Amino acid sequence: MSSETLLYGNPAKFEIDEFNQYVMNTYGRFPIAIERGEGCNLWDTNGKQYLDFVAGIATCTLGHAHPAMIKAATEQINKLHHISNLYYIPEQGELAKWLVEHSCGDRVFFCNSGAEANEAAIKLVRKYAHTVLEFLEKPIILTAQASFHGRTLATVTATGQPKYQTHFEPLVPGFAYVPYNDIKAVEDAITNLDEGNSRVGAIMLEPLQGEGGVRPGDREYFQGIRKICDDNNILLVFDEVQVGVGRTGTLWGYEQLGVEPDIFTSAKGLAGGIPIGAMICKKFCDVYEPGNHASTFGGNPFVTAIGTAVLNTIEQDNLLENVKSRGQQLRGSLQSLIDKYPRLFSEVRGWGLINGLEIHNDHELTALDIIKASMDEGLLIAPAGTKVLRFVPPLIVSEAEINQAVIYLEKAVKYCLKTKGLDS
Repeated sequence: MSSETLLYGNPAKFEIDEFNQYVMNTYGRFPIAIERGEGCNLWDTNGKQYLDFVAGIATCTLGHAHPAMIKAATEQINKLHHISNLYYIPEQGELAKWLVEHSCGDRVFFCNSGAEANEAAIKLVRKYAHTVLEFLEKPIILTAQASFHGRTLATVTATGQPKYQTHFEPLVPGFAYVPYNDIKAVEDAITNLDEGNSRVGAIMLEPLQGEGGVRPGDREYFQGIRKICDDNNILLVFDEVQVGVGRTGTLWGYEQLGVEPDIFTSAKGLAGGIPIGAMICKKFCDVYEPGNHASTFGGNPFVTAIGTAVLNTIEQDNLLENVKSRGQQLRGSLQSLIDKYPRLFSEVRGWGLINGLEIHNDHELTALDIIKASMDEGLLIAPAGTKVLRFVPPLIVSEAEINQAVIYLEKAVKYCLKTKGLDS
């Protein structure tokens, strides 16, 4: 096989049916196989090019094959890729220092994913409640309806969406749910749940709900939550797995809300697509001791070296300004689509480069209809529920690429409306 064929793909190289014989059917995959990427572009095994506005679901911070990541990965793999947390790891210390110096946190625990980071936060909340607040029975963690916190048993229980919990009972006890952006519901829940030796020990929220439909938090609501936590000795935990690391136009989502959490989690964009998770907390609630929590691969030299390279690139290349500008451009263009197709689209919402375009609930078209048609045009976007299109391109996306994405999207919309015989 020639190098040219290897680079651009061969239809015979990848057989979906053969793939499905060996890989468990846990994803509803689209019928394409991605082979390579560069910047904000991907190519499948047939050589078709796509503009990538999924970015590994808000993960490929610097896009694909970024020189800074290639350099860091090459240098580190040639030196040391993994040992164990039985020993000090200089690269881990460097990344932890960067995170502390650029956030409200004081201490960092490294793991491999967002779910693991949230699991670490949940365990920390429970230990803090038992050892500092001296709860004699169960501390309760309040989370929001329509939230998403992961797929482990604890984090899927924390997730306020029953569809993710079905058939996985019995769920982990100690969680209760309230509507998002509803301060009265939180106040009522704290009153109703505080009985005897059981009370609310933490409130765990996403600054912007990603899987729940790209719904930003209200500033006034989050400031009210912070006051409630302060007044009632409750820990405030933010799940920043999807919105952190510059995606909102600020380094952390909590900066959009004018409050600081006691604990927050990060993962997706932290190493630009290399598996990593982090739980960051303030010093006063760092009650972990050796043996309380661990991760074999967490914070190894390879991933933390790349994580530091990604974060340094965000800072050195002033990517937060690009996120703000391109996000404003994208929302403006999507609003123009709403104006052209008012019977189809109802709202665009988001921060920076995490944005959702909502389809009217009563419209025949679904998010998947438009996503599939967009894929045919050469644009990859993701759903956030059945009626929301999610746009989370790499933070390096250009003005021209935003314009091209909207052109592809409108072509897909026109195709969907025409094939279904619908008016705009």
